[in-house]
Amino acid sequence: MDPRIRVSAILRWQGRVLLCRQEKPGKEYWLLPGGGVDGGETLIEALRRELREELAIEADVQFEGPVAIVDSISPKTVVPLRKHVVHIIFSADLSHRSLDDVETKDAAVKGARLFTNEELEDVVVHPPIKRFLERWQPGDPAVYLGSLWAR
Repeated sequence: MDPRIRVSAILRWQGRVLLCRQEKPGKEYWLLPGGGVDGGETLIEALRRELREELAIEADVQFEGPVAIVDSISPKTVVPLRKHVVHIIFSADLSHRSLDDVETKDAAVKGARLFTNEELEDVVVHPPIKRFLERWQPGDPAVYLGSLWAR
């Protein structure tokens, strides 16, 4: 099982964070927008491509970071689809722009929504970084959040 690299962004807009909704049979969960890094792509190139593909957010976004790195490894009981994903998380403030043009374009993304810290308590976020999102502030030093086991 080779690790897969995933880039994502904490996109802040007027004190809230933008998350993308995904569904699997019987489950709904929320992700930071982003996706896999293709061979020969820089992390920022991959992030810009993913934001364009998933949310129609174009290249004018200025990123900070990485602000966090997370290992997500599925349990040994998940065979044969066991996965190891290294999440490299950046951040950006979108408060300077309108989000009227944000639309979910990727078939895997079933919607996008802004959440306050209080609203995060009621949703499932993958990888499980809700506590980090609730306390993280722009300008904080980068952190390694450790190995998180997927459920």
